[in-house]
Amino acid sequence: MAELIPFSQALRERTRTVHEQSEGATFMQDLMSGKGSREDYIHLLTQHWYIYDALEEAAGWLADDPVATLFISPKLTRLPAIEADLEFLIGTDWRDRVTALPSTLRYTARIREVGSTWPGGFVAHHYTRYLGDLSGGQIIRTLLQRQYGFETNGVGFYLFNDIAKPKVFKDVYRAQLDSVDWTDDERDRVIAEVALAFRFNTQLFDDLAASKAAAA
Repeated sequence: MAELIPFSQALRERTRTVHEQSEGATFMQDLMSGKGSREDYIHLLTQHWYIYDALEEAAGWLADDPVATLFISPKLTRLPAIEADLEFLIGTDWRDRVTALPSTLRYTARIREVGSTWPGGFVAHHYTRYLGDLSGGQIIRTLLQRQYGFETNGVGFYLFNDIAKPKVFKDVYRAQLDSVDWTDDERDRVIAEVALAFRFNTQLFDDLAASKAAAA
């Protein structure tokens, strides 16, 4: 049966619970409330480097796909900013000093799997990450700047200098989601993949908390 509401709305509503679980992870709550540390943020950003490396690699594979290309935009590219942040935060040898957590390896493996086999799955991960960066990510940036004295260096990941009006960009993105001629079954698959992406995020936060506890 056809959706009675726009697909983007159904997507948001049907993934709300797993989204809230991810946002409520203890690691992120501590980081946002000031209970975390600068090192905690560095460890999070390091895992993001692996994730966005996989996501933007997959975007290159799908650059000519008629569905994926609706969402791929150089304005969203995050990898150069993350790398500049890590050089600022860790040093020029940061690549030799970072390691992917087990949850990150599972997450990136899934992104590369769908990126090479299923455009709808790629869009699910693209949506989860970039619209989150343009929404809650801006709140995170402000809190990090306040807590750790960052200006732009260190939080470039959250700065979208080529997107003057994030709300307008997000509205267009959601309209494109609504316009894709997916079957109801395919829409269900995409929604399930978004839920999976949120669960990967939660697992990552749990891994980060466990790693921090072990180091202590």
